[in-house]
Amino acid sequence: MDLGLSGRRALICGGSKGLGFAAAQALAREGVDLVLVSRTAEALEQAARQIVDETGVKVTTVAADLSLADAPATVLAACPDPDILVCNPGVRQTPDDFRTLSRADWDFWMEAHYFGPLELIRAIVPSMCERKFGRVVNISVSNIKFPQVNFAHSHSARVGLAGAIASMVRELVPHNVVINSVLPGFIDTDALRTNRIKMTPANRFAAPSECGDLIAYLCSAQIGFMTGQNIVIDGGVYQGLF
Repeated sequence: MDLGLSGRRALICGGSKGLGFAAAQALAREGVDLVLVSRTAEALEQAARQIVDETGVKVTTVAADLSLADAPATVLAACPDPDILVCNPGVRQTPDDFRTLSRADWDFWMEAHYFGPLELIRAIVPSMCERKFGRVVNISVSNIKFPQVNFAHSHSARVGLAGAIASMVRELVPHNVVINSVLPGFIDTDALRTNRIKMTPANRFAAPSECGDLIAYLCSAQIGFMTGQNIVIDGGVYQGLF
């Protein structure tokens, strides 16, 4: 299927590896030029070279830590008006006891998993509305549907972002600007290989490309009537209807 994206420009957060990189690869195969964001310049350059060699699209990089309050401004200075935004904090959620977390700890997770993506979305969607095309995909986690013990700090920030997105989408969709979230379960990345494979009914981890291809489709020209959705891709772990 031609996704109608050739010549578009995408800003991919956490784009040097894992799901961000998989999304970047999938979009590049559709002819989308990329701006990749990650904390480590060396990893970014390696990812950019690989994508350019594979697809020939234009790839630029921005080294920035989106858990820091000033990072969105740095990213937006390099790419103020993308057609596609993939929000991915690039900060792996780790367990902790809510009883011992300090206010600074909570602030860190809110900055990484709530304010960082929110500020990028708020800054970018107005120009998308003016151009009558915009696709935003937020990479979250399936556990916001069924929050887990010792992850209150991360899950609460991501649930908050889901609520903010849900409140925005009806104002944006008349302008052909949609926001959807992908909620991965056990994807075969560095961050999740330690999880037990027997916990997944599919009896395997997903390849990052499976999530990357889903993200690419959610950025397509064909997806303009679908917005505000939280799409679980977890091999059957989540058992709820909604």
